Amino acid sequence: MSDQIRFLLDGQWETVGGIDPTTTVLDWLRQTKGRTGSKEGCAEGDCGACTVLVGSAEQGKLVWRAVNSCILFLPMLHGKALRTVESLGGEHPVQRAMVEHHGSQCGFCTPGIVMSLYGRSLGAAGTEGAKIEDVLAGNLCRCTGYGPILDAAKAVPVQADDDAALLAELQKQPHGGLRFSGWFSPATADELAGLLLEHPDARIVAGATDVGLWVTKQHRALPKIIYIGGIADLSAIEETEDGLTLGASVRYGDAHGALGRLHPDLGELVRRIGAVQVRNAGTIAGNIANGSPIGDMPPALIALGASITLRRGGERRVLALEDFFIDYGKQDRRPGEFVESVRIPRPRPDQIVRIVKLSKRFDSDISAVCGAVCLTLAKGRITAARIAFGGMAGIPKRAPAAEAALVGSFWGESSCEDAARALAEDFSPLTDVRGSAEYRLIAAGNILRRLWFEANGLGGTVLSAEAIDV
Repeated sequence: MSDQIRFLLDGQWETVGGIDPTTTVLDWLRQTKGRTGSKEGCAEGDCGACTVLVGSAEQGKLVWRAVNSCILFLPMLHGKALRTVESLGGEHPVQRAMVEHHGSQCGFCTPGIVMSLYGRSLGAAGTEGAKIEDVLAGNLCRCTGYGPILDAAKAVPVQADDDAALLAELQKQPHGGLRFSGWFSPATADELAGLLLEHPDARIVAGATDVGLWVTKQHRALPKIIYIGGIADLSAIEETEDGLTLGASVRYGDAHGALGRLHPDLGELVRRIGAVQVRNAGTIAGNIANGSPIGDMPPALIALGASITLRRGGERRVLALEDFFIDYGKQDRRPGEFVESVRIPRPRPDQIVRIVKLSKRFDSDISAVCGAVCLTLAKGRITAARIAFGGMAGIPKRAPAAEAALVGSFWGESSCEDAARALAEDFSPLTDVRGSAEYRLIAAGNILRRLWFEANGLGGTVLSAEAIDV
């Protein structure tokens, strides 16, 4: 057990102790190390000016991830490696390309952009096969425009980092076993379960993409934190013919491919959650556990019939995801209990699934409405319906009246219209900066209407179900 944080900075071990565990990596870099290249723009993980690369040893490989250092707590680096824009020395091909293609003007955003493109050049997590525009979706520039930056990115080849010496160093230092000043980093799920029985009031942190803002924006004190990001037995992704099971520590980025294979709409939804930096830190179980009414994943998973396994000590219980959310800010989770895994059934051939996110921006934006529909059909008749929305109530919620309007009806435009009108019985949405109550009801209804048009190829997309016979 260690009471000091140890990580590699440019290949050299750093040992840090005696600090507030909610000190952010960005503050430590700027105030303690004098590495002021990383900038604070938003302090909430949106602008990307603070982007750094964090490396870890995973299954015998060196894996780099671009993350936002402004909301990353320093103890989360324990047992990992860190590179900043200063690590590149001013002569890296990415930096030269940015100069040659005039990719920078005021320069404030440039270090973060360089680090995102540096990660891409190493084949970092979340960049494999991704469009350059997606890699840069979490980096905001308002001077140059993205044309020259994209040209710079295209000029730099991708070559995986095979630093064997760095990998060997990382393999010497376990991720868990850190405990100091109210911070706990358990190494196993069993250790986590025991800690939560001892400290049921502790705040569980996985990626800090939400909790980090409690510190940087709300200036909240967090006396006890249990960090689960280094727990290997909560990081498993299990794909079977029946569905997908994700451990509590599985990041969005790690699950992106598996979710896309489960259904393409799930993959597209994940692509629009945050940006690469956010998806490299945030977890799906964390999005569920914080109970946000505008979290994007819960409506989709509820429509697909997902369940969660909750654990308290050695006791486990399985709960339908829709039953986990009780009221705004209230979930069915007892003191000392945590979400251990999420189980998502695989859609069947006789089902039509559609997941739609509506937001003001395409990238890195919070939903005004997120809707998900799963219909089961037999010979043209709807035999079962699961419809769920986020942004329409204080919790992610099913639409029982709309479902009832569909079940037993023939699959057609009129039945979808009936379901759209029935949404007014299911929801009384609020008006806020993201949309008015009237807009939300109309938009939710249009998601159902659009489903019919797309299923018939009238909206540019053809959905299919083997049982459709109309």
